[in-house]
Formats: sequence, structure tokens, C-alpha cells
Amino acid sequence: MSSQPWDKSKLPSRHVSVGPERAPHRSYYYAMGMTEEEINQPLVGIVSTWNEAAPCNIALSRQAQSAKKGVADHAGTPREFTTITVTDGIAMGHQGMKSSLVSREVIADSIELTVRGHCYDAIVGLAGCDKSLPGVMMAMARLNVPSVFMYGGSILPGRFKERDVTVQDVFEAVGAYAAGNMSDDDLHELECVACPSAGSCGGQFTANTMACVSEAIGLAIPGSAGAPAPYESRDEYAYHSGRMVMDLIRNNIRPRDILTRKAFENAATIVAASGGSTNAGLHLPALAAECGISFDLHDVAEIFKRTPYIADLKPGGRYVAKDMYEIGGVPVLLKTLLDGGYIHGDCMTVTGKTMAENLADVQFPEDQDVIRPISNPLSATGGVVGLRGNLAPEGAIVKVAGMKNLVFTGKARCFDCEEDAFAAVERRDYKEGEVIVIRYEGPKGGPGMREMLATTAAIYGQGMGDKVALITDGRFSGATRGFCIGHVGPEAAIGGPIGLLKDGDMITIDAENGTIEVDLTDEELAARRKEWQPRKTDYQSGTLWKYAQTVGSAEKGALTHPGGGAETHVYADI
Repeated sequence: MSSQPWDKSKLPSRHVSVGPERAPHRSYYYAMGMTEEEINQPLVGIVSTWNEAAPCNIALSRQAQSAKKGVADHAGTPREFTTITVTDGIAMGHQGMKSSLVSREVIADSIELTVRGHCYDAIVGLAGCDKSLPGVMMAMARLNVPSVFMYGGSILPGRFKERDVTVQDVFEAVGAYAAGNMSDDDLHELECVACPSAGSCGGQFTANTMACVSEAIGLAIPGSAGAPAPYESRDEYAYHSGRMVMDLIRNNIRPRDILTRKAFENAATIVAASGGSTNAGLHLPALAAECGISFDLHDVAEIFKRTPYIADLKPGGRYVAKDMYEIGGVPVLLKTLLDGGYIHGDCMTVTGKTMAENLADVQFPEDQDVIRPISNPLSATGGVVGLRGNLAPEGAIVKVAGMKNLVFTGKARCFDCEEDAFAAVERRDYKEGEVIVIRYEGPKGGPGMREMLATTAAIYGQGMGDKVALITDGRFSGATRGFCIGHVGPEAAIGGPIGLLKDGDMITIDAENGTIEVDLTDEELAARRKEWQPRKTDYQSGTLWKYAQTVGSAEKGALTHPGGGAETHVYADI
């Protein structure tokens, strides 16, 4: 800790704390009990997505207090604030899911506005539920002030009939119940035990995928992604996140010094190696765009293609986040990939050291099978695959972790919203061998690009997960399994090929060769496009309308602004 007075001449907080003209501003700080010494120190925003909406976020307020102490003990002045989240597990399967992806932008925008408005010098950000992780990291990249990210931790696994369970099992149980394969009593017992603590979903769904990304990309303290939310070690990581952000201020290390092209390649690598969520194919391009780096869905897919799948995590595998934490956590996975030559060891991280330096003392534990050695992967290529073809000229994405059959051909069965598809699945009004198409659920068309977990889980629960395929211009939950293709672009709402399909069209999905094709000529597609008419959604005002006016393609991350490439100034340099 430095005992020297801070030189604020290059820190944003000088605009609200230095000089006679800032006397009114300082009077507000005195009103909150701040001392002159605290006003003269760097002002560090401690932002969390704490709320009582779901277990994902309920432990974040506790952890934020530890982060504040870490800042205060090292000559900084913490200023706590919160932002929203929309929790997918509760928003899933109804109109509320349209708010989920939109919340990522609102989180990033609200952090930007808070930091800009109050001239904070740095950020420690704590997040729990799916979209809150990329939302917080996007704000850090956009503002480019010294920043440390910390995940709030995963939920502990539940126990049902002598096995570990997660919320994914409950969603799939709905399908089993509808098929007559589960009793009322068993369904009720499962829902009561599946989520036994605070924390985010325990499998390698979107939250844990993006938590792994936070370490792989260098924005989080090594090891901080792993500990479950109830563990007291989380508070220690939060304290050191606060301590570390003060070192970053002193050394003027900013997010864009860390978030290089190589860092994004490392992030995509850990997603593939862990069988992570397809949502990473949306969030990594968005985060890269905040830095002015072009890193789209196809760049992500190229890395997925060359990365071995080595972490045996749910939903495709057997284990949950707590299991990986107990054998050494994300650092073990990163060290395995580093030694195998799959990640860049020379990338800077928030520790002030390179990735290789951070991992120098990490040993691969031999007496476990959560993480496989590179020489014995679950599969030679990543757990997530990019697709492209005449049905998806801008690309699509599929999670293949745990799948045996990677090629599927079938007739299209078209639905223009998720509700209609779910109702058909509940009635078992679909046939083995069909390709269920759910369209007009893209970023603009939804609006909001909903996840389809309720539908995919119901199919899986009915025992049809490997007997049908499903494609959508919307998204899938990280908990989705089966032959489910999302992010199909261009989306139906702007006349993409998925919007031109008719029942009975023959579709072939080949996840081995990365293609998705409909058996139609270019001439037939062109003729159908002439007949196609755009549709209006039911959202003609409010936030969802505003989102639909500005959101870009899923291929580029579904961003709502031009990104860092269009900047004429960076906040950190004001």
C-alpha cells in the first residue's frame, strides 16, 4: 500500500474531486461520511449484479463488501453500485426470455453511464447470471479503466435418487413428465432439491462458460472462477480483486492491454475445451468489438475446430463446476491447454504477469478424470462447432459435446415462434427424423433472441433428443443438449433463408464438415424471397422496440452500437 499522495492529474476522478471549482462535488462526498483523504484517493466503482431475482446473484452483495475492503486497504476509495440482471432460468420458456440478451446491453450501458457520470477511475465487477458476465466485461472494455472481473460462483449440485442434479434435470423432467415417464411426486421432489444454494447454474452452461473465459482472457484472478458461491474463499478472491485493481491503477494497466486478439483466441479455446455454451459465440465477438477488434462467429468457430474437448462437464459430460474446482479449477484446464500448445502463454493478465507466469506452478492432477490429458481427449475437436451454408450464409453454431451422431438430414417442420413449437412438442405432435425450425426469434425478430431450453429440454425428456434436430435464429441455453443449431443468420426477420423455409424442405446438418444446407436451388430461394413479407412484432414501443432498431447480426455479436472501432475518444483518457 502506497503512503504517498495520489497524483490525480491523469485520473478521471480529478473532474469531481480536485480544485476549488469542485467544492460542490466534494460537499456530496462529505455528506456520505467520506474523509478528505478518501476524496483525494482514486475512486473505484464496485459494481455487482446483486438482486433477489434468483440464486445466481444473491451472494454478490456479500462478496462486494470484501472487494471494497481490498480497495480501501490499499489506498483506494470504493464506491459501490449495482445494476440489473435478467435470470435465464426464470425468464425461460415464456415472453420474459426476450429480455435476457437485451439485459447484456443494459448492464454494459448502465455501468458505462454510472462510471462516466461519476468519473470513477477503475472498476471491480462481480456478476452471476449468464448475460451479466459478458455485460460487465463489455463495460470494462468500453471504458478501458483499470478493471478486475470476478464471478460470483456456481451453485452446489442437488441430490436426487443418489445422483447429482442441476436445473437442467428439472427442465428435462418436464418433458419426461409430459411423456408419462415421471410421476407428480418425483417431479416435485426434484424441483425441491435441484438448486440447494446460492450461485449460478452448476453445469458448463453460459455462466460457468463465461466464468472460465474471464480467467482465460486475463480479466480475472487465476482460480477465482471456480469456488462455489457459498464458499468463504470467494470473499478472499473478492478482497484480492480489490487489492489488485489498485496495482493496475498504479501501473496503468487497462483492459485493452489485456484483451488482445491472442487473448480472445485463448477465450475461445477454453470454451471448446470445456464443451461450453454456444452463447460464447455471441459474447466473445461482442466483447472484441468493444475493443475495436474484429473477432466474429467464424473466427470463434475456427478455434473451436482445432481445439480438443478435454473437460468432462455437464450437460454433455458427467461433472459440474464444483468438481472441476476440487481438482484445481480453471488453472488446471488452462495449464493443460498451455502445455499442449493450444493457448498463448505470453498474454498479459490482471495480475501484471503473463498467462504462462500465472500457470508456472500448476500441476496436472493424475488421480481424476474431470479434465483429460491432451493425449486422451473426449474428442479431437471442440465441444462447440460453427456451421455455414445456404441456410446460414452468416453462420450458425451447435454444441456437439457428448453427441455421437454429428450428421442429420430431415424434413423441415416450421414454427414462427417458440410457443407454437413448445405446444407441438408437449402434444408430441412431431415425428422422428424431422428438423424442427423455430424462426422469427432472432435479435431483431424476437426481439431479443430468446433461448429455447424449455423446448429442447422437453424433447430430450421425451427421449427424442437424438431423433430430431432443431434449428433457430434464436439461441440455446448452455444447458441445451441434442442436435440443436442456433444463431442461424441472417435471421428470418430480415429475410434470411430460415424465413423462406416451408414444411417438407429437406435440410442437412453436418457438424463434422461444418455445413448446414437446405435442398433448394439459388433460384428457388430467390423466388421465395420475392414473395416474403417482413413482419411486425408485438413490441412496438419500449426497450425491446428500441433494441430491435439498433441491434446487429448474431454473426458479429448482436451489438447495439458501432464498438471501439468507431471511437474518437476513450473514457479512461478524459
